Amino acid sequence: MPEQRRGFAYGLAAYLIWGLFPLYWKLLEYSGSIEVLAHRVVWSMATIALLVVVLRKFGTVKAVLREPRRRWRLMAAAVLISVNWGTYIWGVHNNRVVETSLGYFITPLFTVLLGVLVLKERLRTLQWTALAIAFGAVIGLTIENGRPPWVALVLTFSFGLYGLAKKQAGAGAIEGMAIETATVAPVALAAIVVLGLQGQSTVADHGAGYLAVVMLAGPITSLPLVLFGAASTRVSMTTLGLLNYITPSMQFALAVLLFHEAMSPMRWAGFGLVWFALAIFTWDSMMQRRRIQSLARTAVTASAA
Repeated sequence: MPEQRRGFAYGLAAYLIWGLFPLYWKLLEYSGSIEVLAHRVVWSMATIALLVVVLRKFGTVKAVLREPRRRWRLMAAAVLISVNWGTYIWGVHNNRVVETSLGYFITPLFTVLLGVLVLKERLRTLQWTALAIAFGAVIGLTIENGRPPWVALVLTFSFGLYGLAKKQAGAGAIEGMAIETATVAPVALAAIVVLGLQGQSTVADHGAGYLAVVMLAGPITSLPLVLFGAASTRVSMTTLGLLNYITPSMQFALAVLLFHEAMSPMRWAGFGLVWFALAIFTWDSMMQRRRIQSLARTAVTASAA
């Protein structure tokens, strides 16, 4: 299987798993968001450490650590993904799954903006139009709520920058996750200890079944991130942005149909603008890809003649 096709499959699987995440985090509502985040980090580290041992990745992990440019980017990615995890868990626990889905709807457009600001890419007219419409949607939602949609914005910025850091680091999926989890695990362990000493730890108060569900945070978290890491080094940022629509669509459906979160007319209008912006962005991306493929075929034909 070609590398790009394999990367697409990895990315698709990752986003499908993320789309179902609200169902899992709702199971842990008995615990505070900080405690759940700390356990998520620790059990993720344990899962990745096991994979490093089984797959014999010690050498490649050390090789990445010896390169400061890649090491620092992965450490930055660790902080960004921790912020993303914590914000998302808080959003689910506080019945703001609709807003979390908004954050991931906006992420592809923010990814494009990062390409302009960081990678010095140039946007086409329709891409700028999509960004302007999405910006207008955020302003409308801010007016409707009386405050900016902070949960959505934090998720957008943290995950968009995380994807950029991962791409620039260029590390393997397992190696990258090993360094990321090792970076933030000491803080997570300290948080668990402090909560225990203060009598605020809850994961052991609801039976062995609840504790087992908490421990599952490791493999449940690690699997899609490993898949995403594998995808980010094989496919373009544009492809990752397009795949990103899967997750918020699933989460939005869960929020409205299963969790029965409120959707005011203004909120529907804001989401409608975001979806319209994404439709423009997707159409433009598809047309550009077809133009490139057509030019490539013409070049091949000309060289053969």
